[in-house]
Amino acid sequence: MTMVGPHRFTVGQQVEFVPHRFDGNIPRGPYTVVRQLPGSDTDREYRVKHQRDGHERVVLESQLRGGPAAVFS
Repeated sequence: MTMVGPHRFTVGQQVEFVPHRFDGNIPRGPYTVVRQLPGSDTDREYRVKHQRDGHERVVLESQLRGGPAAVFS
């Protein structure tokens, strides 16, 4: 069993959500990390809040990208 390291993103950090192929109509774009969740042994999970519609979602670390806030505007 492969263990993943610590979370890559911190609470309050702005990230970009990039949906996987079967994620339906979850909007891409800028989100804020609200909480770090334990997740599985292969991919951490986060609760994130969409910066435009205010909805919170649980997403995998592999679906997030970090970067300067200006990139997501």
